[in-house]
Amino acid sequence: MTTRSVNLSPHVLGCASLGNLYHLVTEEAATQTVTQAWAGGVRAFDTAPHYGSGLSEERLGAALSGLPREELVVSTKVGRLLVADDTPGACHADGGELFLVDRPWRRVRDYSRDGVLRSIEDSLRRLGLDRIDVVYVHDAEDHLDKALAGAFPALAELRDQGVIASFGAGMNEDGPLTRIVQETGCDRVMMAGRYNLLDREAAQALLPAALEHGVKVVLAGVFGAGLFARDRPTADAYYRYAPATEAELSFAHAVADVAEQHGTTLPHLAVHLALAHPAVESVCLGASRPSHVERNSALFEAAPPVAVWQDLRDRGLLGHDVPTP
Repeated sequence: MTTRSVNLSPHVLGCASLGNLYHLVTEEAATQTVTQAWAGGVRAFDTAPHYGSGLSEERLGAALSGLPREELVVSTKVGRLLVADDTPGACHADGGELFLVDRPWRRVRDYSRDGVLRSIEDSLRRLGLDRIDVVYVHDAEDHLDKALAGAFPALAELRDQGVIASFGAGMNEDGPLTRIVQETGCDRVMMAGRYNLLDREAAQALLPAALEHGVKVVLAGVFGAGLFARDRPTADAYYRYAPATEAELSFAHAVADVAEQHGTTLPHLAVHLALAHPAVESVCLGASRPSHVERNSALFEAAPPVAVWQDLRDRGLLGHDVPTP
């Protein structure tokens, strides 16, 4: 079989929220969110079995049905199998407490070859698709040796057979991702939270390694889990899934001051700073309602004024070596 080339749109819709991440999302809102993304030009959609114990995959698949498959890029993940278990609270194991669902599934970590094959089969069924374009090994930071021995060789074989179009890994830490880029022959990786207006740790090793090995990078968490999600952060804003410190809030307000002077916003700067790095292919932004998608899509339409970046540098808010549009 011939391997299909896969190119992601700059804006990837992150579908964790469709699995009731942090709050309930109705079936209607889930469908409308995906529909709005499509109408706004989004052609890449990212999900995972972990998101709502399969609910996100099911909702995404239903919303995409009827759209031209050849124009869609769908990514999902392996590493957590959903095993039947109707014990109360079973679906909340292994991080599932973040998702407000009550489903008869228990998450079981499995980075073996057999686990990968079973996970993909189950995902295809939930998504209602005959193929998956991108498969990421999910949250394997503490299981890296097992994943390198089992999951990654299995995915490489599936890619070479044309069963999947590309593979990689999705994680919150850049160190393990750097090793994966260097050792697995993967196509792309998804990095959450280590390259944004405040934290550019991924620029030290991961992004240079990706350029060296021809691996594309999808950045998630460019809003810092909330700090850069609004024109100005609120006092209770979060950064990297914890309440933002006074120093973090002060930094965000200082950048917002500059943005305001140049007629732009924190979210606008966050997206375009991420896209400006030559290793970065796309930015993945989550949404749980159509209005969020509409707002996010508008961020990609035009770059911020060039002068804003120099102003940030002059004020010591951005390093002189950071790539900008």
